[in-house]
Amino acid sequence: MKKNWLLLSVIFAVMFVLAACNNADKDSAKTDDGNKDKPSQTKVETNALPVDVTNEGDVIKGGTLKVALVTDTPFKGVFIQELSDDAYDSKIMEYASNTLFELDGDFQVKDTGIAKLEVDKDNKKAKITIQGDVKWSDGTPLTADDLIYPYEIIGHPDYDGVRYDDDFQNIVGAQEYHDGKAKTISGIKKIDEKSIEITLKKVSPAIYSIGDGLWGYAAPKHQLESIPVKDALIASDAVRKNPVTLGAFKFDKIVNGESVQLVANEHYYKGKPKLDKVVIEVVPSTSISEAMKTGKYDIAHQYPTNQYDGIKDLSNISTLSRPELSYSYVGFKLGKYDKASSKNIFDEKSKMNDVNLRQAIGYAMDIESVTEKFYQGLRVRANSLIPPVFASYYDDTLEGYHYDPEKAKELLDKAGYKDKDGDGFREDKDGKKFTIRLAAMSGSDTDEAIAEYYRQNWKDVGLNVELTTGRLIEFNSFYDKVQADDPEIDMFMAAWKTGTNPSPAGLYSEGAEFNFSRYVTADLTKMLADIDSEKAMDPKFRSEAFRTWQVYMSEQATTIPMYFRTEIIPVNKRVKNYDASHENGTMENLQTIELVADQPLK
Repeated sequence: MKKNWLLLSVIFAVMFVLAACNNADKDSAKTDDGNKDKPSQTKVETNALPVDVTNEGDVIKGGTLKVALVTDTPFKGVFIQELSDDAYDSKIMEYASNTLFELDGDFQVKDTGIAKLEVDKDNKKAKITIQGDVKWSDGTPLTADDLIYPYEIIGHPDYDGVRYDDDFQNIVGAQEYHDGKAKTISGIKKIDEKSIEITLKKVSPAIYSIGDGLWGYAAPKHQLESIPVKDALIASDAVRKNPVTLGAFKFDKIVNGESVQLVANEHYYKGKPKLDKVVIEVVPSTSISEAMKTGKYDIAHQYPTNQYDGIKDLSNISTLSRPELSYSYVGFKLGKYDKASSKNIFDEKSKMNDVNLRQAIGYAMDIESVTEKFYQGLRVRANSLIPPVFASYYDDTLEGYHYDPEKAKELLDKAGYKDKDGDGFREDKDGKKFTIRLAAMSGSDTDEAIAEYYRQNWKDVGLNVELTTGRLIEFNSFYDKVQADDPEIDMFMAAWKTGTNPSPAGLYSEGAEFNFSRYVTADLTKMLADIDSEKAMDPKFRSEAFRTWQVYMSEQATTIPMYFRTEIIPVNKRVKNYDASHENGTMENLQTIELVADQPLK
């Protein structure tokens, strides 16, 4: 179940994973002086790349799948969905997922999966029922208590994660429980050992994508209930060393930040996997191409698209592709997040609160050249904060921010940012020195180059943009600073993995901690409410509500989309029947993976 917003590395939840996703855009453009006139590389016809592959051959018994997690930073190792907030941990957890529901091609809940969802729209209730005899990886039966416990974690007064937001507060009694005024969440009832009922303040179409406050994961109450939520839970062995899970594989050995070994879960509800083990290792972006070429790994997750040339002609590799449920963006700091009230506080006097300034920054960016010259069609300029894969809601008529430096200059002149001392940089409206501090992530060897390229774009229109801390920032530290509203950050380049719920409330509402720009207005609040309202049960109304929001966000330019992305997944040809599709893909059916050789082919 991918309701999570995850933090990604730039190239940036449904249960919101932070949306702190580092599903990384470790693929930045290399743009030194010699590259500006470099001919474009041959464009990849992404439609010609397969989404699945069938490798022939006699299968071996068992075996170990060797997986590369491509990142230039250690993974955090928070292996519980309620607390996890980045895409690296999330990718590891997919192999041992506690997902309750399966989704169809439109990202709507199906009746298959561990649990079944039934919605009573008239009475604003949702019933979740465990289907069959499902067991945790330690052999303990999954019960209704395990369905309720995640809500008790997220809603707990001592909870310090990012999942408690406006969406979660749609559950009747959630706010009273979180505020310490009630000992339980009154809107959640245990019907029997396999069923629970959740009463909601409103029901919208988002509920069928695990929105409206629903959570798509179970949590092992028998393992966790004795651990205090405050501070202790996130540091506990139950989260860091020996998580109990529901997925095809279970955790066996964890080397902090470096590797994870998982073994087949004999209690998996779809049947024991055919593989014996899965070993996942962190691999730097600079060495992953060679590692795949020499047969060190079977699969690479988060493979950098700017290294496609390094694998496209390899005889031992099949290269799969799929549209990513994500986008890269430039965000602006316009306020603070208040932990006490769990709300974003918009500051009208903030440095970057000038719509003409923000729009000028967007028009000054030569995103088109970056995508053309360095991404070969695997990245395209984004025009919206809704990825095109959500076809019913994506607005393809939006122009977005194409490269137009003259328009950027006009907007800056109009706003009163002018070069009054002749040094080539514009002063602020009061004639004072004006410097914008940009936070950007380190990662691949081209990340610095792309940041410098965009800094030059901004310099060309008279804006002095300097890097926060004077250098690129390591992924985990980057999001720590952005989330904490570090005063040294005026704008930042990041990315979101949106998950399968297109509703933007979890990233842009007043109560969303992932609303990193901290922009809040009455109009925005109403637009978000309309998208997830009862009136939105009418598909036409909801589609128009999405369009209204997209147009508004484009005009306000508090978060400017940069790239839509195509993910490439290199798979060694000893892996039999690998499917990368979003619906019923291999990650939903890990128990079926088989191998046709003892080691990855070279």
